[in-house]
Amino acid sequence: MAYQTFRQEYLQVPPVTRAYTTACVLTTAAVQLELITPFQLYFNPELIFKHFQVWRLITNYLFFGPVGFNFLFNMIFLYRYCRMLEEGSFRGRTADFVFMFLFGGFLMTLFGLFVNLVFLGQAFTIMLVYVWSRRNPYVRMNFFGLLIFQAPFLPWVLMGFSLLLGNSIIVDLLGIAVGHIYFFLEDVFPNQPGGGRLLKTPSVLKAIFDTPEDDPNYNPLPEDRPGGFAWGEGQRLGG
Repeated sequence: MAYQTFRQEYLQVPPVTRAYTTACVLTTAAVQLELITPFQLYFNPELIFKHFQVWRLITNYLFFGPVGFNFLFNMIFLYRYCRMLEEGSFRGRTADFVFMFLFGGFLMTLFGLFVNLVFLGQAFTIMLVYVWSRRNPYVRMNFFGLLIFQAPFLPWVLMGFSLLLGNSIIVDLLGIAVGHIYFFLEDVFPNQPGGGRLLKTPSVLKAIFDTPEDDPNYNPLPEDRPGGFAWGEGQRLGG
């Protein structure tokens, strides 16, 4: 019975969120079981371009460190905001969501050539949080029951929390920067005088990921009502 319930809940998770979080969990499990080591996963331009270890372009986004507080913290935020984006502003636009993943990953990899970062998964999580927060500016957040603020401040609060834990804020700044670039090109610039859509999802992605019809009985997780965890719980102002 428990297996059936878990399977049903798992299959209700939208496909991109399900695939990415599952890949992260499986990668971490493989490291914990010593089937692979982090040295086989990290971002290393020399090994990628000179020794053709191209899998590192992907695997460096899948490992958040050994199982512990930092891993759980990142995975909760990754799953939470990735799912809310996919079921919210990207509802019925899976190809556009995949394109955002590819665009964000490309920019982070490009910037990663110039900064000393070996794993970019946390930066990718901050990017997702940033895009969600800018698209939901009136949601009030409750962080650990200590801070109450509006959603656009969430990435900066997370960066401050990361600093308190003794982590480098370069990762968070990279995620914020890439998230802002995407948000500006996708949401701001097209609405400016003389502006236009510079980011266009390739038709091949639309053919692969976008289905012609949506399931009318599917009940998505409300994007503007996170709920569940006090770490980033919020509600829309006036609601």
